[in-house]
Amino acid sequence: MTNSNIKNKRFITPEKSAVLLPVLISSFISLIIVSAFVIPKYIKSNKINNEYNEYLRKKNDLPNLKAQYKIINEKLEKLNKEKYQIINLISGTSNLETFLSRLGELAVKNNINVSSISPKSSIMYVESQNSDLQNQINLNPDPLLVEGVKKYNIDFKFKAKFEDLLSFFRDLEFQENIILFKDINVTSEEENNDEKKKNTSAKLLEISLKMNVYGKI
Repeated sequence: MTNSNIKNKRFITPEKSAVLLPVLISSFISLIIVSAFVIPKYIKSNKINNEYNEYLRKKNDLPNLKAQYKIINEKLEKLNKEKYQIINLISGTSNLETFLSRLGELAVKNNINVSSISPKSSIMYVESQNSDLQNQINLNPDPLLVEGVKKYNIDFKFKAKFEDLLSFFRDLEFQENIILFKDINVTSEEENNDEKKKNTSAKLLEISLKMNVYGKI
């Protein structure tokens, strides 16, 4: 094989190298420039464009959000009014001290001879943390005991004539507090007196009962 044939078969010749080498170097430099400057600027520009589009979307949604906020605020105010109406309906505007004072006034008005008024305990509303557990053990909380209301348990013993007793209960029905009675025991005082006192105490009754009174905290 001759030297001329070997030269013809060479792919890279000095002449070709003189042309290709600057091209490769320029391409490599261009690639570096694109990677270092153009791509980051494109990513940053794309990020800014997305943020701008999100801003426009939120700006367009702002009137709808304001309308929704107004509706929610109106509903919340309505619920709060209903809540306070329920509280006032159950407890009125008085606490235990006010109720006991009014109870004494009604007793005097209706000729009630009070033997004792003994507040035993009070229960405040506690938000249920595990309603499923309550349902499993059949624990039913007091439906009248709501937020802002306190239930007072009172033992009440007194003496009264039958007509005065009815009048006294009628007056209690018109009180602003909800009052529930239980364990009512009524006996005639004449059962505990001798024959000499029967005529004077025939209509006098001895009453003992328990009251659940709902009042404001």
